[in-house]
Amino acid sequence: MLNLPPLSLYIHIPWCVQKCPYCDFNSHALKEEVPHEAYVSHLLADLDQSLRLAPQRPVSSIFIGGGTPSLLSAEAMHRLMDGVRQRLCLLPGAEVTMEANPGTVEAARFEAYQAAGINRISIGVQSFSAEKLQRLGRIHGPQEAKEAARLAKRLGLLSFNLDLMHGLPNQTPQQALDDLRQAVELEPPHLSWYQLTIEPNTLFGSRPPVLPDDDALWDIYQRGHELLCAAGYVQYETSAYAKPGYRCHHNLNYWRFGDYLGIGCGAHGKVSLSDGRIVRTVKTRHPRGYMEGRYLAEQNDVEPQDRPFEFFMNRFRLLEPCPREQFGQLTGLSESIIRPNIDRALEAGYITESDTEWQVTKKGKLFLNSLLELFL
Repeated sequence: MLNLPPLSLYIHIPWCVQKCPYCDFNSHALKEEVPHEAYVSHLLADLDQSLRLAPQRPVSSIFIGGGTPSLLSAEAMHRLMDGVRQRLCLLPGAEVTMEANPGTVEAARFEAYQAAGINRISIGVQSFSAEKLQRLGRIHGPQEAKEAARLAKRLGLLSFNLDLMHGLPNQTPQQALDDLRQAVELEPPHLSWYQLTIEPNTLFGSRPPVLPDDDALWDIYQRGHELLCAAGYVQYETSAYAKPGYRCHHNLNYWRFGDYLGIGCGAHGKVSLSDGRIVRTVKTRHPRGYMEGRYLAEQNDVEPQDRPFEFFMNRFRLLEPCPREQFGQLTGLSESIIRPNIDRALEAGYITESDTEWQVTKKGKLFLNSLLELFL
């Protein structure tokens, strides 16, 4: 039998003002006005169908991602959040995050989003260099990014996050650290600081820019990590830093192999069932098909032989110890099945083991892909 973990809800808003050249998320450049009301109606109908997998289970967090969710009108956001609360039980103090592009941030609209129930905003800053922002295809400038952060702070939200990239085209370590210093000065409770990677099926994938070499990237990471630690941030995941008490609960649930319903174009879901099955869902990617009422594109059971890799692929991203008992509780498998894999990870120095937990080592963090390959 499986222990049912906490349940979250992910909501995908697929539209952007324009598609960024590095982005491989399911986002679509706007050709006309966002169909606010119609899309919310489809989201709620999608939720009605999705709840059959998790009837009566309370929800601990919501994340509204994209795309650019801040393109959705305040009225549509109110209707969406009201509809969600009518359909499921939100736990007291539940974290409700919305992603926002600084170029679409307006004070009046953000106050309305807050009134609708949004209590955490994740702002896609990426850089404070006008030249780098232009190279990344962003529609905002450095001042708009700073104003968006100051607005989030003034609103008195539960928390807010700044997304920041490093390893940008032709970026020097000094430029990357200057970006990081400017972010820290805005005092966000949470910082997502991650390296730009070139993904297939993107503009950068077809015409790769010149990126910093490995030595420069390592220098950026080491010096940036020291800067963040000195400013009071604690790294708790590969690319996430937070002040004490401000870790992102929604993402923690993903990485702890928790459950989540996914609604909206291309949204993914993972739900554990009381009969021992673990079900993954994928929704229709393109808005055209989705808004014709064809919501579910794929639904598959996670087979027992695939569960160890899926569990550790998430769990070992976190720097906190992994309780050994959770492997059996959340996968329904005996630890004896993965004993040879664990022994190889111990021998390689990727993890340590006690009677109650596993802990990723510094070497394991550096060679995470090699560690995870041991569980394939």
